Amino acid sequence: MKTSLYRTVVACGLVLAALLASLGVAAAAELTDLNGRKVRVPDQVRKISIDDGRFLVALSLIQPDPVQWLAAWPRDVHRIGEASYAQYVARFPALRNVPQVASSAGSFNLEAVLAAAPDVAVVSVGSGPSQAQAAQLQAAGIPVVFIDFFDNPFRNQEPSLRILGQLTGGQAKAEAFIALRRAHLDRIAQRVARLAPTARPTVFLEAHAGMTGDCCNSPGKGNMGEYIDFVGGHNIGADVLKAPTGKLNIEYVMSRDPQVYIATGGAHLEKSGGLVLGAGYDAARARASLAAVTQRQAIAQLSAVKSGRSFGLAHQLINSPIDIVAIEAFATWIHPELFQDVDPAKTLAEINRRFLAVPYQGAGWTALR
Repeated sequence: MKTSLYRTVVACGLVLAALLASLGVAAAAELTDLNGRKVRVPDQVRKISIDDGRFLVALSLIQPDPVQWLAAWPRDVHRIGEASYAQYVARFPALRNVPQVASSAGSFNLEAVLAAAPDVAVVSVGSGPSQAQAAQLQAAGIPVVFIDFFDNPFRNQEPSLRILGQLTGGQAKAEAFIALRRAHLDRIAQRVARLAPTARPTVFLEAHAGMTGDCCNSPGKGNMGEYIDFVGGHNIGADVLKAPTGKLNIEYVMSRDPQVYIATGGAHLEKSGGLVLGAGYDAARARASLAAVTQRQAIAQLSAVKSGRSFGLAHQLINSPIDIVAIEAFATWIHPELFQDVDPAKTLAEINRRFLAVPYQGAGWTALR
């Protein structure tokens, strides 16, 4: 009797599973997103929406065709650069026709996500939908998952990549990249730990150098400033800016007379005469641009410029899924004697070869000497 009842229950279960499958109802899995929310997502995700173009680069690390996973994206081309966008379109022409949703830099557009009908909406920590909007999406069968590669990259990049891996079946590639990044970070951290507190050179990082006529966009506490701290430098912006980013006046910068000057820039500064480098620019153009930026009247007087300790970095490499390249560049600039064997170009070549579906091309960094 018990055996017969058991068989009946099993048979009913199989019939129910088959019925759910025929109706397109997927099994569910649970994950914890970067806001600490327990989210049930389909066991088989086919399409996701993203609210930041840089998430496309993260997908490119773990999927041979990152575009096939997109139900929608924000088309915020400036975040990955026009040249990089052109490379993605050349490799994956379907990107041109992917529907658009709002960028994390703007207001969340609930209707656009509903219209795109992704299996999961992947959004940025610090922006994205309100609780009410997330509930509306959930009611419509669209789970919302928060990730972060930018607000707190040291803490959040690894779990964010794992979430993307879980959603797209790219766990193995995600873990392999995390292992590579962790090994490179550990090498730097172990050496920096041996530094005396007084052996941290002062660093002035000017973000978007030359974007405007006044001075100077700079990181404060957190965000880009964390990179400087991590590699054994002292970010002068953090001494007066309490937010992650802000503005320093040139009088303050000159009074501190930093030992190292790092400028960031990219194609978005071409029209303003600022620092241009990254995808679409060769080494000669990047170096000439840095030379021009450092010849601005007050900047030219800094000891870091006079001594040749002035450097430029493509802004798209900052707070990027491949930020390990930027971190290694910072390390070699701030402590060249400590990191003689660290080669960010070699690291980028390995990432291009082993991971990126669209390899990073162009002069990502430069130096006056």
